[in-house]
Amino acid sequence: MTDKTPAQLAATADDAIRALNHATLGRQADWEYPGDAYDVVGNLAHMAGMLPQAIEQIAQLLKRLEGEDHLKSDRGSLDADLAAAYDGLTIAAGAAETLRGALDRAQNGLGAVAYKD
Repeated sequence: MTDKTPAQLAATADDAIRALNHATLGRQADWEYPGDAYDVVGNLAHMAGMLPQAIEQIAQLLKRLEGEDHLKSDRGSLDADLAAAYDGLTIAAGAAETLRGALDRAQNGLGAVAYKD
């Protein structure tokens, strides 16, 4: 499938969003019509919809390592550190789902918007 590690793939996604931010700064080819926004919003919604699965799989890795007694904390507070990590991951997965819903709503609204000469 890919020779990249999960961390490298996440960095690639980060780079893609950074490039998107630069590409949407001003008027340019392929970024001048409502349909362009519609397409970008749809792709962002799809991406946001996939984030909860990735986040859950991060939690599964941690739970497996925890169950195998392969984790420690540099602060000596493993239970508290894991609780914070699991809580943050749960909140992030919910936020990603909320983001997906909001982007779906935005795309639905954009579906009726057209360019006027």
